[in-house]
Formats: sequence, C-alpha cells, structure tokens
Amino acid sequence: MAIVLRFVNIHDFLREHFFEIVHVTDTTTLTLKKEISDVLACYNLDIENMKGQGCDGASNMRGAWNGLQALFLRDSPSAYYVHCFAHRLQLTLVVAAENEISVWLFFSKLALIVNLVSASPKHHAELQDAQAIEIEHTVTNAECATGKGANQIGTLYRVGTTRWSPHFNSICSFIDMYGATIKVLENMVEARTSNSIHGEAGGALIAMRSFEFVFLLYLMHKIVGITDLLWRALQQKSLDILNAMDLVFS
Repeated sequence: MAIVLRFVNIHDFLREHFFEIVHVTDTTTLTLKKEISDVLACYNLDIENMKGQGCDGASNMRGAWNGLQALFLRDSPSAYYVHCFAHRLQLTLVVAAENEISVWLFFSKLALIVNLVSASPKHHAELQDAQAIEIEHTVTNAECATGKGANQIGTLYRVGTTRWSPHFNSICSFIDMYGATIKVLENMVEARTSNSIHGEAGGALIAMRSFEFVFLLYLMHKIVGITDLLWRALQQKSLDILNAMDLVFS
C-alpha cells in the first residue's frame, strides 16, 4: 500500500510527496487503517489534524459506513473524502459505453481482434513486419510526413475493462496498424493452423471490413479523444476547479 501526503508547508505552499510503501497482510478496512495510523504516528502526525483524504474507488475504501474513508472520518470530522475525478470520469464513460449495445459490441470485437493478433510472439512479430513494410511503402511514395519520431513501428494496446484511457490508446494504435492487422489476420486464415484460429481470424476480418466497425472506430476515436483531454487535465497538479469546469462544458 502506497501512502502519499499532501500538506501546506511553512511558506503556505501546497505540496504533495510520496511518503511510504507499507506491506499489508490483507486489505480489510481495519488493517489498512491500522497500518496508515501507525505510519503517521511514527512521524508524530495526528489523525485529528487531517483535512482531507483520497483513495481509489474500491468498496473497502470508499464505503460510506464501513469503508476506510468512513473510519478516518470518525476520528477526524474534517477529513472529507474526495474520489479521484479522473477515475470517476473513466468509470462513468465505461458504464455509458456498456449501456449502448453497438458501442459495447464494437469494443468487444476490438478487444477480441487485439488479443487474437497479440496472443503469440509469432503473430506479434508478423504484425510489426507488416507495419514496417507498410511504413516503407508510404514513405517511398511520399504518402506520409517524415521527421524525427515519425513513422515508428508500434504495437497494439489491449482494451482495459475499468479504465477509459486504455480505450483511447487501443483505438489510436489500432487505426495506425489497421492495414498491418488485416495482413496478419489474412495470414492466419491462410495458414489454417487450427479450426478455432481459422474461424476467429476469419470472423475478425469480416468485422474489420464492415462499414459499422470502421465507422464506430473513427467515431469513438473522436469522442474518446475529447474525453481523454479532460481525463489528462484532471490529473494535472496545476488544474483548478474553474478550468476543470471549462473543459467539461467545452
């Protein structure tokens, strides 16, 4: 368990520093509270002087009655719990996506394709070889910009189940490697190493070439790209509430 301390120094500046990593035998609220209290006591820091607390959104942390934040709130009524706004944004978007069937199906297909192509070192190597050939072709024919850091061979990112930022990373990498992914899937279909892989690769090809999949790919790239800017901004130390609200309404 990592402990980070936010405090106001003698010059009235707000500071946030990594404090300590503590090994815990279990993640029950009583155990976590005891370990944190022991660490603070070692530095003569009184829990009653706490003016706020933040932790992840797990039920044992944020529980209103028996969560870790509730236990500390009993000892220090001013230690109000604040759930990370960036994490709340991610969870909200994930739930919203799951409630829209077409979007849920799109991300399910995307995850299946990425897992299929990245499942083995052989397929991953084929993917990078195919992308290298594609990059060489586009550069030779002046179909893309050149320069430092451009046209790098990348990799596909898996779609996260509880985080929204990996969704954006996965979409961006998939768009960049769309042609290379098609090539690898075609090779898998032609190789016929097994009936299951042959069928999965064939189904993935059909999905990738469909209008609905491509349309949702670019639509979600646009939408998630907007929310990704807000997600990153919410994690900046310099961000204040007014700028955050401007980003929400913009």
